[in-house]
Amino acid sequence: MSQSSSKSLWRRSLGAIVMVALPLSGAIAQAWPSQPFKLVVPFGPGSSPDQVARIVGEKAASLLGQTVVVENRPGASGNIGTYAIASAKPDGYTFGVSITGPLVNNTLLFSNLPYDPKKDLVPLTLAVHQPNVLVVPAKSGINDINQLLEALKKSNDSYNFPSPGAGTVSHLAVELLLQRIGAKAVHVPYPSSPAALTSVLSGDTQFAALPPIAVMPMVKDGRLKALAVTSSQRSAQLPDIPTLAEVGVPGIEGSAWIGFVAPAGLDADVQKKLSDALIAAVKDPEVARRLQGQFMDPVGSTPAEFAAYMDEELGRWQPLIKSLNIQVQ
Repeated sequence: MSQSSSKSLWRRSLGAIVMVALPLSGAIAQAWPSQPFKLVVPFGPGSSPDQVARIVGEKAASLLGQTVVVENRPGASGNIGTYAIASAKPDGYTFGVSITGPLVNNTLLFSNLPYDPKKDLVPLTLAVHQPNVLVVPAKSGINDINQLLEALKKSNDSYNFPSPGAGTVSHLAVELLLQRIGAKAVHVPYPSSPAALTSVLSGDTQFAALPPIAVMPMVKDGRLKALAVTSSQRSAQLPDIPTLAEVGVPGIEGSAWIGFVAPAGLDADVQKKLSDALIAAVKDPEVARRLQGQFMDPVGSTPAEFAAYMDEELGRWQPLIKSLNIQVQ
């Protein structure tokens, strides 16, 4: 074989090697998705995160051209299901929804959290906000938020309030309110929002800040009175309910938000395709209408905006959690 022929063969062989050795991410992204998705929900069927997962997931499936199968993995304040998302294979086929606790506050509340949200998960989009609604029993004699605040200031710990768990936004928003007005009340944790709501209706507790999907049906049927929302602006779904800021208690942001996340290590192109599909699904008019029907304010933020918001939430709740010395075993 001549020297020129040998060089030509060497160049062809090297070219083939280079083609094989090229990063596979582009090829993976082009072929993706090629199989159904698993959407993990760290809470039970019928919960707010479950409803968001099913409503948004259905539209995302049509945009991505693959089935999205919802898998409920409840337990341990959402940590079990969120850990299942964090520990999944980072190929984009497993992702999930989660909330403030497992993504932010539980890093402060649990001493042995099996995952690190900032290291083991990547944000996809903040899907919805749900400003908690301060409610009292209709028969309480309290007709507006100012009357409740005055009653709390004079109560000397005689008022109890429930939440669906220590360190939840329902708990922390009330604790922050109490600090701001110089009042005290006794926190009573329950395993769920419905259980907490039952305690208000039965008289075991006297007021609560709970997600609108839990309380508004009972506001409409006359069993509860809605006094204020724990957000800086009025909710578009609850335009007649004032904010705490409007009555002189600013700076309380108690949103039961829900967002989509995926395991860290995703190919960048795959992550973008998945995130873009979820954002488009949240902003789809029919999806937005269905979410609004559940008293949710659709968002559809970018991953960077969602990451920044979670950092903001950590800064908001960390001082309060530490000052109250709240811990969950």
